[in-house]
Amino acid sequence: MLKLLYPYEYVESVFDIDYEKLYSLGYRAIMFDIDNTLVHHGDDSTPEVDALFERLAVIGFKTLLLSNNNKARIERFIKNIDTLYIDEAGKPLKRGYKRALSMLGVKKEQAVFIGDQLFTDVFGANRCKIASILVKFIRLPNETNFGKRRKAEKIFLDRYLKSSKQHRLGGITKTEE
Repeated sequence: MLKLLYPYEYVESVFDIDYEKLYSLGYRAIMFDIDNTLVHHGDDSTPEVDALFERLAVIGFKTLLLSNNNKARIERFIKNIDTLYIDEAGKPLKRGYKRALSMLGVKKEQAVFIGDQLFTDVFGANRCKIASILVKFIRLPNETNFGKRRKAEKIFLDRYLKSSKQHRLGGITKTEE
C-alpha cells in the first residue's frame, strides 16, 4: 500500500525536469495537475508555463491537464496553451487517468503524471501504473497554513525519502545530467 504513495521521482518544480531525458526513456505524453503544480492555487498561467508547454510540443510530447477543477477554471488557465484537458477528473479515481490515456492515444508505459499531492495525483497515477513525478507544491512566500492533508503527506514523503523507491526514472532533474 505504501508504494502506491511513492512517486517515481520527487523534484523541486516542473522547471527542474529534464524533459529530453524523459523523451529518450520512451515517454510520449505528460499529464499535469494545475493548482500548486504549475501555478499557485487559482492563478492564471504564466509566460514561463506557456513556454514550457510550447517546448514540450517541440520535443514531441502530447500533453493533457488532468484536474479536479471545473471547466471554466481550466479554460481560463489554458487561454495561451494548446493542450487537452479533463475537468472534474475525480482524482485519485482511475477513470480520469484511463480517459486521459485514451485521449492522448498512448499506453500507460508511455505516460507520466506530474502533480503536487501524494494522496490524489501520485496515488491515482500509481494505481493505474502510470509513472508519477511529485513536485514541491507552490506556495506564496508567507503562506504557512497548509491543512491536515499536507501534514499527513509529509509523513509519507519523509518515509519515501528514506526508502529505496526513489529515482525509479533514473533521476530526471536537470542537475543530474
